[in-house]
Amino acid sequence: MSDFSYAILDKRDHRPWALPERPWVMTQTWHDLLFAHWRVPVEALRRIVPSVFPIDTFNGDAWLAVVPFHMTNVGPRFVPSLPWVSAFPELNVRTYVRVDDKPGVYFFSLDASSVAAVAAARSLLRLPYFTADMSVRVGPSIDYRSRRRSNPGTEFCATYEPAGSPAAPVTGSLEYFLTERYCLYATDHLNHPYRLEIHHPPWPLQRATADIAVNTMTAPLGIEVHGPPLLHFSARQDVVCWRPKRLEVRG
Repeated sequence: MSDFSYAILDKRDHRPWALPERPWVMTQTWHDLLFAHWRVPVEALRRIVPSVFPIDTFNGDAWLAVVPFHMTNVGPRFVPSLPWVSAFPELNVRTYVRVDDKPGVYFFSLDASSVAAVAAARSLLRLPYFTADMSVRVGPSIDYRSRRRSNPGTEFCATYEPAGSPAAPVTGSLEYFLTERYCLYATDHLNHPYRLEIHHPPWPLQRATADIAVNTMTAPLGIEVHGPPLLHFSARQDVVCWRPKRLEVRG
């Protein structure tokens, strides 16, 4: 049985722009997220992000994130959740872009254990999903393991946990810049850019600690991340998604 909270649709005052007028089409619930962020050179991202998407920066700095979590309630609107297809781990590698003053996320990769979800996202949205062997053990800390099947050298192994009380990020802060984003950007099968909008309440962020034993997730990008990451944790986020909408490219 789904435990999705549809009350999130009534929480709108925090959004930087209005909800789309079109009906939303999908639910997801994200659990036990770790946001691990590193500063990276803008030029390193510029060569691998499509030029139609301007890199978004905070005080001149660009950021790259590795985000492990696991999901439930994944499915189309009005379709009941099924435990064997609606719940699975996912691991994202992402950065930040901004189009028409709407800040969003650009994904370099999305690893998931669900073969069906990977196939659907690749076919319908042309998102860079990969099937991975993954395990998540939840206790006082989260033990997370992921290894990409098509390239076993692309791997993430970490143990992480929250530290401190949850709170919504302050508007204008770095934490707000890194997390409060209500769309993703990608290109379709004809290489046209599109925006896919989402909605959720403000992020309940906590500081986090993490022992990252293995992280080769950025190696396929030709980017090395150095030094300790900026870490945040969030226990849960209920999300609705809309169909993608093609963007008009200005010459």
